[in-house]
Amino acid sequence: MSNKFQYKYLILPLLSLVLSSSLWALPTTPQSSEVLLKQTMSQRYASNLTVNFLTNWHYKDVQLNDELSSKILDQYIETLDPNRVYFLQADISGMEQWRTKLDDALRHDDLGAAFDIFNLYVLRVRNRINFARQLIKQPFDFSVDEEYQFDHSEAAWIKDVESLDDHWRKRVKNDWLRLKLTDKEEDKIRETLDERFVNLDRRITELNSDDVFQFFMNSVTLAVEPHTAYMSPRNSENFDISMKLSLEGIGALLQRDNEYTSIARVIPGGPANKDGRLKVKDRVIGVAQGREGKMVDVIGWRLDDVVNLIRGPKDSVVRLELLPDAAGPDGPSKVIEIVRNEVKLEEQAAKSRIIEIPQGDEITKVGVIDLPVFYLDFVGRAEGKKDYRSTTRDVRKLIAEMKQEGIEALVIDLRSNGGGSLHEATTLTGLFIDQGPVVQIRDSRGRIQLERDEEPGMAWDGPLAVLVNRYSASASEIFAAAIQDYQRGLIAGEPTYGKGTVQNLVNLDDYAPVDKKRLGDLKLTMAQFFRVDGGSTQNRGVIPDIRFPSPGDASEYGESSYKNALPWTQIAAVDYQAVNRVSAMLPALSKRYQERLKSSEEFSWIYDDIAEYELKKDKKTVTLLEDVRRKEMDENKLQAKQRKERRYHLHGLPVPEDKDEEDTDTIAASTNSEGQVITETNDAQAGAETNAAEAEELPDLILEETARIVADAARLSAKKPMLAQNPGNKATVTTKPELVN
Repeated sequence: MSNKFQYKYLILPLLSLVLSSSLWALPTTPQSSEVLLKQTMSQRYASNLTVNFLTNWHYKDVQLNDELSSKILDQYIETLDPNRVYFLQADISGMEQWRTKLDDALRHDDLGAAFDIFNLYVLRVRNRINFARQLIKQPFDFSVDEEYQFDHSEAAWIKDVESLDDHWRKRVKNDWLRLKLTDKEEDKIRETLDERFVNLDRRITELNSDDVFQFFMNSVTLAVEPHTAYMSPRNSENFDISMKLSLEGIGALLQRDNEYTSIARVIPGGPANKDGRLKVKDRVIGVAQGREGKMVDVIGWRLDDVVNLIRGPKDSVVRLELLPDAAGPDGPSKVIEIVRNEVKLEEQAAKSRIIEIPQGDEITKVGVIDLPVFYLDFVGRAEGKKDYRSTTRDVRKLIAEMKQEGIEALVIDLRSNGGGSLHEATTLTGLFIDQGPVVQIRDSRGRIQLERDEEPGMAWDGPLAVLVNRYSASASEIFAAAIQDYQRGLIAGEPTYGKGTVQNLVNLDDYAPVDKKRLGDLKLTMAQFFRVDGGSTQNRGVIPDIRFPSPGDASEYGESSYKNALPWTQIAAVDYQAVNRVSAMLPALSKRYQERLKSSEEFSWIYDDIAEYELKKDKKTVTLLEDVRRKEMDENKLQAKQRKERRYHLHGLPVPEDKDEEDTDTIAASTNSEGQVITETNDAQAGAETNAAEAEELPDLILEETARIVADAARLSAKKPMLAQNPGNKATVTTKPELVN
């Protein structure tokens, strides 16, 4: 019996077993309008190439065996049903027959099991959709004291249909209540929810074999390591767009979060960043085109389809309905409006400002360089252009300008800098050390390459701080780690992301037969970064010398949040000469910093948020009592309003109007039929500029405290007494918002 025949033989009894033992009122065969999806010959080629690259070229030693097969099965089930609300326990038990067989199937390019599991998944989802649509025809009683478990991802699989029905009853009831809390009428709520489930049904039935193949192959790559990924031809096109020098959209990176689409990163300099209201981890639940367009519910949509809805031509308007992360797991939604614009990644250049820190009767000028990304004009450099743009060139120029203005200390702000050019991370380090190694790179064969700063001298030899947060990654971590290892400057902020690996993009078409093109791309991890002291930036990230308090759990974001991330490890240190500018003064700097924290009302709010988070972080349920939910919502709104007013009063500024909610009277402006703004200056753009201006009026609490710390370092370096600082004294900020030319 051939392996292929035997494999199919095992699949058929499973479907019968699962459908009968789960006791669902579902047909055991698809309806006439449904088509069972099957793999194609091109997908066999793509699978073969992907597996070969994984087992031969991945940085990790990948063995295609029963252990990996088990991980692939778990990952595939999690990909399809991450919250465990479609499959029953009997379904999962039936899939156990494949736990140690997927490796054999991959060797023979046979993905029949993946397609059978997916076809069953479609049946289960459509059954839940039909059940939910029937529920919304009935009234709900919100005076019944019961709770909905919104996070079911780590719970046991539901055993029977009755229990699953009850879970979905509470889910739909919660959806209804959330809309009711926004004061929507009953008919409108019913219409919104029905449309949501109709759209989900349409989208699940529109999925094709390419989608199934991508789901499964990404389960294979994710079972190996989180930064390796297969991209279908369609997703490869989207990736190509994102890597071009410009995009037309709002300037935000999206990610899938169960059935939601959430914000992974707000791109510095983009429309969303300038507007200031869209935050990382906010969930997008609706998208509308123009100011009059209908809000389309996108819960349950594919990520690339949501991206396509949000992306659009320059000067057109998009409205987003959000569930803010700050409002909790099921807080009230809000609608914001953003005018799309061209997001030129080359324009995310370094900017400078000077903060004047009062220290007794004296003023210490602290230069700040805001660096959103490590950029380099590769083409201009290759062509030998004298004026090609680069991070190092621009930062050198800014430092020279600020030295002319008398700065005594410098802050490099790398918060939310996701990385970029390795060359620039190396040469930027060279502006602050004389000469020496910067980073080690070890490939899958164990060969080590050393990146060095070969240019003698420094652009800045004074007190230095590097400000980072949990969104600082890759090249940012290389730079921060080198500055820390050399003890050239102090690192302040939060532990960084912890991405210490290198990926290459492999076009599978380059290795395919002429008649089997359009196979997609493979993003493959092929090397790892190591610090000059031998430790890795992988997984742990860079730990600050002075750590700022921050709400939330750092383990929920970053490399350490991935269960199969490559571990931290170390290799031999290289020969480098530390300058030891930090260790001697760190105790004094930390003491002064802690004293200021104790007297800061704004920092006390952060500690309050941390305490509240610790109380609620393990909570996976929400009450379905309307009066309790309304009270919680009102209390949260009141606290936010009081904090906002207090913060403006602390800094002697008038409290601006709250522009978070959609207000057609204040944002109305002329648009054409496609939703494009046809007035030269429109109210929405003015609103966005006002929001940005308001954000700039208030000092950046974290940046200002970092400036105070490095100002203390400047005083210590000059062997001057540490003069008493009055936390109430305002720091004066001189900003140069224009880009370096």
